[in-house]
Order: sequence, then C-alpha cells, then structure tokens
Amino acid sequence: MDETRSSELVERSKKLRARYHELEIKHHEDIWTVEEDALAFLTDAGLVGRLTMAQQERWPSSSTNETDLELKIGETMWWLIVLAERMNINSSEALENFLSTTEKRLEK
Repeated sequence: MDETRSSELVERSKKLRARYHELEIKHHEDIWTVEEDALAFLTDAGLVGRLTMAQQERWPSSSTNETDLELKIGETMWWLIVLAERMNINSSEALENFLSTTEKRLEK
C-alpha cells in the first residue's frame, strides 16, 4: 500500500473514531480511555478467532458468514490504527519497522 493510501486510511479511521467519541459522550458523558479502546480491540480480535474457527469448520456454528469475518478483520485493523494514533505511534512506520526487523532476523 502506498503512503498516500495509508495516510488516507489513517485519516478516515480518526474521523470514524471521533464519531464514536461523540456517541460515548452522549451515552457516558466521556470518551473511552486508551485502555478501553485496547479492550475493545482485544474483544474484536477474539471474535476474529471464533469466526475463523467457524469458517474453518473447527467450531460449531449455524453459519459461517464470510462478510462477518471480513468486517471483523477490518475492524481489528481499524482498532490498531486508532490505538497507534492515540498513543502517538505512526501505524505505517510501526508496520514497516516490524516487517524490516523480522525479515532481517529471519534472513540469518
């Protein structure tokens, strides 16, 4: 993904999170903390696991809705962008650093 596309996705993610902050204020009089965002991410990541198991026929389910799995994977990616932004971490640079470091380590 090029840098322009990555920046666009980060901006869209931030705007969407701001909309959710509005709902949090409406319902709870305050926005979620970074810790609450992290917990929401972990919950969604767990759901990715369960939906994956169902899709792979390793967990009993009445349906294996590919759309649900795809959306939940997208949502976990969104949460990671949101968390990175809230903690002043550039998500694109974090991914690049991880990939470069791991590739170098595995080349040995």
